[in-house]
Amino acid sequence: MTEADFIALMREVAGTEAARGLYDDAAVFDVGGKLLVATHDMLVEGVHYRASDAPADVAWKLAAVNLSDLAAMGARPLGALVGYCLGEDAWDRAFAKGLGEALAHFGLPLLGGDTVASSTRILGLTAFGIAERAPPGRGGARPGDMLGVTGTIGDAGAGLEAPADSSLARRYLRPEPRIAAGAMLAASASAMMDVSDGLLIDAARMAEASGVSIAIALEKIPLSLAFIQARGETLEARLFAATAGDDYELLFASEAADTPIGTVDDGAGLRLTFEGRPVPLPERLGWEHRGG
Repeated sequence: MTEADFIALMREVAGTEAARGLYDDAAVFDVGGKLLVATHDMLVEGVHYRASDAPADVAWKLAAVNLSDLAAMGARPLGALVGYCLGEDAWDRAFAKGLGEALAHFGLPLLGGDTVASSTRILGLTAFGIAERAPPGRGGARPGDMLGVTGTIGDAGAGLEAPADSSLARRYLRPEPRIAAGAMLAASASAMMDVSDGLLIDAARMAEASGVSIAIALEKIPLSLAFIQARGETLEARLFAATAGDDYELLFASEAADTPIGTVDDGAGLRLTFEGRPVPLPERLGWEHRGG
């Protein structure tokens, strides 16, 4: 069973409007006129991070990936609950110190959580935030919108093979959630989500949730100088960047975008071009969890 298959089953369970049909990475509650946003993400060793990654970096990433979901809803952080699997003492202590530093950096107070002992290290965090306006979510893209993205794409994927002290490696180890950008974009975006599993697979998810077709011009995907120096800017390099994941930038649809990477059209699905020529969709659009 794929992640998408399981979420489809959960849609039969989620019976509240706050769940937003499980198309977004966060729920939105109206509490006395205030919009409370709640999200939960997990990290698993060997899937989301490497066993060799420093505990402080893993702690940072746990906080950042959840805050990225809040950013995609235009929300500012309120607090967090942590779920933790106790293991090796030294690792646990280093993680706890790193998490404290990360939460302080992001202004995300720790409210509580739960701990268990396990031989498999699985980490979870639930983050809460407040949105000033109704979050755009994934499902509002409209034909005629432009497609935009914050920052650069592909750095984290390239960072897996880059020297540990490089800017590319830092993008993988310590992503920066785009909280300020999310709050600003929420005022004008018709749809928005974070790019976590890969630009292409996440754009396809936006298209599905919105009931539209999305076209991406691969030559317009923003690449950093560090990425270009490491991988180049060929079609192959751009497809790598667009499918690698772990970027935690924001993908948005709006009537106007400063540097659009594509368009929203009638129809369904995802289409790619490179310098005006159609490009077949790669077999793998990005990361998707699958059961054993």
